[in-house]
Amino acid sequence: MRTAVTCALILLLGLVTFSEVSAGFRVVTSEAARRLDVREHAPQIPDAMLAGAGAGATAYSLRSELARDGRIALVDFIYTRCESVCSVLGTEFQQLQQDIRKQGLQDRVRLISISFDPEDDADALAAYASRMHADASVWRFASVADPQALRPLLDAFGIVVVPDGIGGFVHNAAIHTLMPDGRLIRIDDLGEARIALRSALAHAEVASR
Repeated sequence: MRTAVTCALILLLGLVTFSEVSAGFRVVTSEAARRLDVREHAPQIPDAMLAGAGAGATAYSLRSELARDGRIALVDFIYTRCESVCSVLGTEFQQLQQDIRKQGLQDRVRLISISFDPEDDADALAAYASRMHADASVWRFASVADPQALRPLLDAFGIVVVPDGIGGFVHNAAIHTLMPDGRLIRIDDLGEARIALRSALAHAEVASR
């Protein structure tokens, strides 16, 4: 009898613990729980000074720029020397740019690629944007101007960047949806760019009412 009660208590404790880490049994991984939390609570991202691409680019506040522009932004994190996951992100953003232009959505949704590589200066970003055939009215590139602001920004988006030992980086990737007021409302995986776009348009529609 005592053994049965002990087993039942252990099982109950396990269920309580799993419920806590799985957001009430709705998710089964910590990353899925984080994304669910983002959707339900829409955290504010920390502000950071960004530096744009091309000659004459000046530093500007990410939060102020989002508010000034007024469009929902789909954001990814890249570095221009990356030939692996960033190439996949670039291809997805190229497709998004094409969809946005074809459907005339430029006034509602924009794309922003932010480099976490200190070596990506204005010229490197401009060259990368040219390789991506980026339309500046839809897709902008930037780096983080203040090195001390980089880590808090990456942490807020859940981006992990690790030097690969040969001059590059290993990093995860996703498509992040930002509202003009700086709230992070959604995170989508690679391969889900069009889902992210449809969601962004739905939020833009709600915001316009």
